[in-house]
Amino acid sequence: MLELRNVCKTFSASTPDEKRALTDVSLKIEDGDFVSIIGANGAGKSTLFNAICGSFPLDSGTVWLDGKNVTMMPEHQRAKQIGRLFQDPMRGSAPDMSIEENLTLAAGKGGWLSRISAADRNAFRDRLSLLGMGLEDRMRQPVGLLSGGQRQVLTLLMATYQVPKVLLLDEHTAALDPGTAEKVLEMTKIIVENNRITCLMITHNMQNALDLGNRTLMMDRGRVIYDVTGEERSRLTIGDLTDKFRQLSGRTLDNDRMLLGIEKAE
Repeated sequence: MLELRNVCKTFSASTPDEKRALTDVSLKIEDGDFVSIIGANGAGKSTLFNAICGSFPLDSGTVWLDGKNVTMMPEHQRAKQIGRLFQDPMRGSAPDMSIEENLTLAAGKGGWLSRISAADRNAFRDRLSLLGMGLEDRMRQPVGLLSGGQRQVLTLLMATYQVPKVLLLDEHTAALDPGTAEKVLEMTKIIVENNRITCLMITHNMQNALDLGNRTLMMDRGRVIYDVTGEERSRLTIGDLTDKFRQLSGRTLDNDRMLLGIEKAE
């Protein structure tokens, strides 16, 4: 279980550039939850992920993982328990290393110039074959030569090779074309469900936010303003979400990507 208790973060405090990024955020994410997170630009979504990962010290509040207070745990130590994918397919893997060398790193068995056993190579081939992209026949090819979609799926496989306690997806399909994004989302759903991974996914696609997972959060100005699950969530439409945003924030949602329910590269 992942829990945030009264988490606050302000950047450039007491300066003209002061920015309250998170204000008294409290969340409890149960094991196996798949939570989609939506909100306009600057709502605090990525900052929330950074707080979970330990990318900066909190002003106040605590982060708990499986009942352990990890607030003061360094980011590199949390990374052993928390997987993360970013919008940029170029992040999360080493472009000059081969597919099998990247997977060796993900499996915790070394990496570049490491000896790769026949058993490991067969295990990598088996896992790659499940992706349906033919990467199992290109394992010695440098990752930098892969397409964005291929690389993002490989990064997803790497982030979950050793099943993390929590998986954070930070708009991981936003830089892909619609067809490729759909394939990556389908593979995401399969991997998360098969491994029963607790997952949080930031998306600008409001339809995906309702279709994927079991819970949807809406953020605005560093706060969680709406948290919906169950039957209520199953009845919601994109129009309902925009109405909720207007009611709860006092503003009109004017983000075209969210209103149209699409992801597109920026």
